[in-house]
Amino acid sequence: MSTSNVERVANATPVLVRNQELAAANYLAFEADRVLAVNLMSAPGAGKTSVLEATLRALGGKRRAGVIEGDLETTRDADRILALGIPAHQINTGTVCHLDARMVSRALEQFPVGGFDVLFIENVGNLVCPAEFDLGERLRVMVFSVTEGADKPKKYPLMFHRSHAVLLNKIDLLPYCGVSLEELTRNVREVNPDAAIFPVSCRTGEGIAEWVSWLDAQIPGE
Repeated sequence: MSTSNVERVANATPVLVRNQELAAANYLAFEADRVLAVNLMSAPGAGKTSVLEATLRALGGKRRAGVIEGDLETTRDADRILALGIPAHQINTGTVCHLDARMVSRALEQFPVGGFDVLFIENVGNLVCPAEFDLGERLRVMVFSVTEGADKPKKYPLMFHRSHAVLLNKIDLLPYCGVSLEELTRNVREVNPDAAIFPVSCRTGEGIAEWVSWLDAQIPGE
């Protein structure tokens, strides 16, 4: 397709402005409590919850962690986190395809996070909308399954561009899905040269230690 036939749509609305105001308030609250807030994003099925479970296990007891779970319906993911002995709070968004700062602010009224070192906010599975709504987090982390294809960073660049770290998950499936890890990594780098990239597998544990070591270094000291 000729670039002259590509229409780009700009969408700046008062909704996003209000969200930024609430996100700034959330950010200040997290910083005052010295809690590292991590917005964990991905498409559905990329393995966010499995990565989160592996991360929490790897952190062990050395870091106090809590989780806010975002899903359209059910408490299945929050139940998985609670089964690990980690405090968790569920947000059900109904038909809304992402969390926003207002939802997180309301959750914090019921789920005090002042005793945590790190708070993971697992966003609704969606490759587009979550990247448009700040929650007040300090880190944005994207989980991307290699089975989604090497072209996605360029086709859906916003979430890759805004992420501080990108976890390329399910690398144990690379031999079966016809995806080149080198090409995928190169495409991520073209969209976001500064992102930390971690090839990982929740099934085999490969790469989890490196990811968790990087994450641990971001947590504020005493």
